[in-house]
Amino acid sequence: MASDGYLLAFDFGLRHIGVAAGQTVTATASPVTTLRAAGGKPRWPEVLELIEAWKPVRLLVGLPLNMDGTESDMSGQARTFAAALERRTGTPTELVDERLSTREASGQGGGHAVAAALIAETWLGERRHRSG
Repeated sequence: MASDGYLLAFDFGLRHIGVAAGQTVTATASPVTTLRAAGGKPRWPEVLELIEAWKPVRLLVGLPLNMDGTESDMSGQARTFAAALERRTGTPTELVDERLSTREASGQGGGHAVAAALIAETWLGERRHRSG
């Protein structure tokens, strides 16, 4: 497992990609920004600029599954985005089940960046559970 430090979480969408930063030591996460995308294609210079600024030890991408755990229409595109992130950055990248994060984010009045923070918190909570 990567050393402690920052992680960046992405809530992938066709028009917007939410970004949040998490901290493995404190197990907390906060929304950072929402990036524009065109047909699911991000503006890579913006993505890479964020990664350079935060220097994360890990990247997380929300995997949109159906409530029964099966792949959704967006699952394949999120997987493609995650693979491109890892290939372009060399940073370990994981997919995180985001079934409840988007619903919870809209319940909190937030958008993609809040959903990304919930994705990070899900991963951090699972990490704490595995190591505890």
